[in-house]
Amino acid sequence: MRIFDPHIHMTSRTTDDYEAMFSAGVRALVEPAFWLGQPRTSVASFTDYFDSLIGWERFRAAQFGIRHHCTIALNPKEANDPRCREVLDVLPRYLAKDGVVAVGEVGYDSMTPEEDEVFSRQLAMAVEYELPALVHTPHRDKLAGTRRTLDVVKESGIDPGRVLVDHLNEPTVGVVHESGSWMGFSIYPDTKMDEQRMVAILQRYGTDRMIVNSAADWGRSDPLKTYKTGLAMLDAGFTDADVDKVLWQNPVEFYGQSDRLVLDELPGFAPSTDTFAGNSVLRGGGNT
Repeated sequence: MRIFDPHIHMTSRTTDDYEAMFSAGVRALVEPAFWLGQPRTSVASFTDYFDSLIGWERFRAAQFGIRHHCTIALNPKEANDPRCREVLDVLPRYLAKDGVVAVGEVGYDSMTPEEDEVFSRQLAMAVEYELPALVHTPHRDKLAGTRRTLDVVKESGIDPGRVLVDHLNEPTVGVVHESGSWMGFSIYPDTKMDEQRMVAILQRYGTDRMIVNSAADWGRSDPLKTYKTGLAMLDAGFTDADVDKVLWQNPVEFYGQSDRLVLDELPGFAPSTDTFAGNSVLRGGGNT
């Protein structure tokens, strides 16, 4: 089983996670820019974070045989904080970088006027820089938020085939399916979506434009949920080809629209003297 996890926040994860993911078949991933968990207080905290996504984290993943890509944006939750709005002015220099395969996560948290404005501006950037867009749907009032999302996408003029609407569930998948956008599902231990519910959705809607991710972050989550969904698909009678389409071909097709995916194979983890800015992922054995 080969796996491309199209939404996972590896900055929050450990090297043990990288090793387990590689063993399960993960060979590539996308890490979307997201909320820290507490408010950021200046633009500089964002630029340091963005630099880590295109630098250190990309290096760290490669040491474990995994190709790392990212998306860059001002996330919906922080769109409401006036201290963060200047981030929109620095985004263009990051959207031109290698390894940045979409604008995201954009979208809604509380569906405020501020979020409306930031969402629209960032979709315009996606059009300008010819990048796909990764859209976060709100945790509250999800169906209304998803419908509002699709209205903004339509108004922006971006091709719906270049938009991935994420964190969907049973009440929201139908409207996104009809829109022509890609459908994203985050498989979690307790919330959002689980493997069996995901299988039922795939049985109803098919595998086209379907994206499955772990969305693992600093909260209770599991970076192997993509792998476990693949196993659940096989148990339900889906073929190996079906699993490969959902877990590899679909995310490659969607993010490949950026023309920035790098998918040539890396070796698995082995001790290396490589460093990034003088830092190594190694510990012990004379390494500091």
